[in-house]
Amino acid sequence: MERLDESTMAKMSLNDSRLLKQAGLIGGEWVTADGQRQFEVENPANQALIATVADLSAEQTHQAIAAADAALKPWQALSPAQRSAYLERWHQLIAENKDDLALLMTLEQGKPLAESQGEVAYGNAYVKWFAEEAKRIYGDVLPSGSDRRSLVIKQGVGVVAAITPWNFPVAMITRKIAPALAAGCTLVLKPAAETPLCALALGELAIRAGIPSGVINIVPSTQAVEVGQAMCDSKVVKKLTFTGSTRVGKILMAQCAATVK
Repeated sequence: MERLDESTMAKMSLNDSRLLKQAGLIGGEWVTADGQRQFEVENPANQALIATVADLSAEQTHQAIAAADAALKPWQALSPAQRSAYLERWHQLIAENKDDLALLMTLEQGKPLAESQGEVAYGNAYVKWFAEEAKRIYGDVLPSGSDRRSLVIKQGVGVVAAITPWNFPVAMITRKIAPALAAGCTLVLKPAAETPLCALALGELAIRAGIPSGVINIVPSTQAVEVGQAMCDSKVVKKLTFTGSTRVGKILMAQCAATVK
């Protein structure tokens, strides 16, 4: 297999090479895996090696959940307008780095570059949409009799776990992260092992946008069963969002039942 070298990096032609991250993101820090485990990310067109990425464990998933839990109350304490401003800055940075994100997607996922560029654009539209919707999370006052009113308030459910597929490695992530952050939730993301580089680049841009440490945590891993089990078993995680096969969805739904996610 071709190894990553200077000529391969030159072909990648990223405008900002710092977007090529190969570590996990926990509590605002880029971390290596326990035992220095790594997995290879290949170009599906020619099986060339693009990068070796930290292969995080179930234990590190619990650490990411703890980091999200620690960041939860401060994030919820922000006003909707403040959370919206963070999402707006993230949206702007994604737009400014759209070419690099599209190139990473084509390299690791295999889409034609024009399709990758289109996905980055519509994936970023989710960030813009929920940046605006963050300011429009209203409660309700409901009549419940001639002399009573019921007040309904809306609050973030808590720490969210997200598992995303390989086929839309930007759009499936932004459509899960953006609404969670808008609602006042923090999040732990496990991207597909085939396409972790887009997720990690989005994490880097979130850091640059000033989104506080621990609000977004990213766990790249080939240990899908163990990481998924850790997310489902955690009493801290209140919601799990998954896009993938019906078979795996059934397994996750059953595992979430014990903690009523």
